[in-house]
Amino acid sequence: RAELVQETSEAPDAKVVGTVTLVYNHHVRMLGEKLNSIQHDFHHVVLSTLHVHLDHDNCLEVIVLRGRSAEVKQLAGTLIGARGVKHGRLTITTSGSDLP
Repeated sequence: RAELVQETSEAPDAKVVGTVTLVYNHHVRMLGEKLNSIQHDFHHVVLSTLHVHLDHDNCLEVIVLRGRSAEVKQLAGTLIGARGVKHGRLTITTSGSDLP
């Protein structure tokens, strides 16, 4: 099933859902605002965001996405690549209705 999901999500127009998990230091100047602004630019893809304060310095965000594979991957890459993000990962799946 994992291979089918990966194969299906490789098509740029494939409908996917996913999560982006980010860990970052919230003291990095303007990083929180930048991440928020990026999400607003993709408001039609972002379903929800969970923000957790891990400790005095670090935050965890989990962003739930739904849309075309190309857009989901573009958004994830932009968020993960933002200066100050310590770690990020995109996990993609489908509802299964698109699988053979």
